[in-house]
Amino acid sequence: MSSIEITSGNFESEVLQSPVPVLLDFWAPWCGPCKMLVPVIDQIAEEYKGKLKVGKVNIDIDGSLAEQHGIVSIPTLVIYKDGQIAAQKNGAAPKHDIEALFKNFV
Repeated sequence: MSSIEITSGNFESEVLQSPVPVLLDFWAPWCGPCKMLVPVIDQIAEEYKGKLKVGKVNIDIDGSLAEQHGIVSIPTLVIYKDGQIAAQKNGAAPKHDIEALFKNFV
């Protein structure tokens, strides 16, 4: 697994200051659709290593980040490019739909 745990403590350094685009997965361990996305997110993290950073935000542990992003349902995927939100998608999605979110940025 090449994704990293994103928290309030490392959000600025890992996401806002990242030299490559960042795919953030807002999730929770009790969320069925979130669990369905795990292998897809892990596969994307491996395939795009060096071109895309993949981070996971557990909303049960760091709800303040979810609140700051206006996350009302999970899973929610957010793409950051140059410290700004570039795209967002709610709900579980197939790999090609997730890749379409960030293809123009990598």
